[in-house]
Amino acid sequence: MADKSKLLELVQAGYSFKGEHAKIGRAMFQGEVVPDADIFLPLKTLNRHGLIAGATGTGKTKTLQMISECLSDNSIPVLLMDIKGDLSGIAAAGAANDKITSRYQLLGMDYKPAAYPVDLMTLSNEKGIRMRATVSEFGPVLLSKILGLNDVQGGLVALIFKYCDDNQMPLLDLKDFIKVLQYIGDEGKQEIEKTYGKISTTSTGTILRKVIELQQQGADRFFGEKSFEVDDLLRISNDGRGMVHVLRVTDMQDRPKLFSTFMLQLLAELYATLPEEGDLDKPKLVMFIDEAHLIFNEASSALLQQLETVIKLIRSKGVGIFFCTQNPQDIPAPILSQLGLKIQHALRAFTAADRKTIKQAAENFPITEFYKTDELLTQLGIGEALVTLLNEKGIPTPLVHTMLCSPRSRMDILLDTEIDHLVANSKLAAKYAKEIDSDSAYEMLTRKLEQAAAEAPPEAEKPAGRTAKDPSFFDNPVVKQVGRTAASVITRSLLGALGLTGRSRKR
Repeated sequence: MADKSKLLELVQAGYSFKGEHAKIGRAMFQGEVVPDADIFLPLKTLNRHGLIAGATGTGKTKTLQMISECLSDNSIPVLLMDIKGDLSGIAAAGAANDKITSRYQLLGMDYKPAAYPVDLMTLSNEKGIRMRATVSEFGPVLLSKILGLNDVQGGLVALIFKYCDDNQMPLLDLKDFIKVLQYIGDEGKQEIEKTYGKISTTSTGTILRKVIELQQQGADRFFGEKSFEVDDLLRISNDGRGMVHVLRVTDMQDRPKLFSTFMLQLLAELYATLPEEGDLDKPKLVMFIDEAHLIFNEASSALLQQLETVIKLIRSKGVGIFFCTQNPQDIPAPILSQLGLKIQHALRAFTAADRKTIKQAAENFPITEFYKTDELLTQLGIGEALVTLLNEKGIPTPLVHTMLCSPRSRMDILLDTEIDHLVANSKLAAKYAKEIDSDSAYEMLTRKLEQAAAEAPPEAEKPAGRTAKDPSFFDNPVVKQVGRTAASVITRSLLGALGLTGRSRKR
């Protein structure tokens, strides 16, 4: 029969690691914390990605914050997607209270408040370092998938990129892309078709509508220069801790297409830029995506397939990705299967559908003799979770009911004055603050059209003689006769329509 001593042996055997590791909590059995049953996180396997799930108010965002602190303490840079706006507090030290003190006593630890090195970033006009990317960096394939185009339309996008490459026309922002799209469908159609083949006007119209839809979600702020360099995400602070980059995307909830566009581009850029590393002792970068369902809800099947491919391959570049969401079912099954670490906070069972979801979630965990997983999922307290991960050999560890550590930084947002101070002292803020509008496809095509208009020959002079604009034109006898005949015909037609023939008029 399972008891506390057997669980202690299992935890100590399953959660002891030779390489660098970080403590995230202690095992629990029958509602009590088991002394010395410490749960560690092996840094070596964090590039195998992970999932933090749980209902609203169960503490998953604070778990995300706590793990980010552990990574920073071990010189691993972190990127946090702050959807709800409550992660900026990691830049300020926390404050002790009775609950935190009691929790740390149970965990066998001392609570030491700490502030972490943070850079605030933004995709919009919020305070922080502006993150941008050029259209060229997306490339025709990725841009077509983001716009949800079919093969014919995607081929036309590839043609646009080829034409711009051949003519040294940089595609930097969306106005560049739109200008080229309009040009090849109108003034430049004959020129393009001579070299590249037929152009479908229907396809150009469809692509233009898709681009405008993306613009409606604020994409003009994202596409352009200065393009963000992904190497700036890999920085270490002056005290040797990993930099924590908090991307403030609180205004992205009603613009999911832009959010998924940014995410996919960033992952693609990281994969293209970073060298192949294999399995490192610890990752180069760990990315946490809060409210991850926003990426998947609006994504097309092509976009999901691209995301799945990148997640599979980016592990070898030393990058780990953690999804934070309310329900594991929010993550597509092919991606869920790639996640090595699972931290499952409580789920709520209010309906029959909820109970079915909880059963499915329980089946995704290793079998255990210590817990009835499906029942325990509804009984977990705040800051408690079911934990399983991959050990250094890639084998799943035993499932353990865990009391998690709380963050040592502030569990609240920064004040406006604190944000201003943080941005003003950032080394990257000045680098990316200025918006650049370089000479690119839009300006080049505009000049080309203006030059063509200026060089066009004037209209050929009309032959000498009188025209309708000439007042003496109507004095010509032939013109007078034609006018009288036309007037007579029109008059008879009108009288006939009124039933007034010549005979009736005489009567």
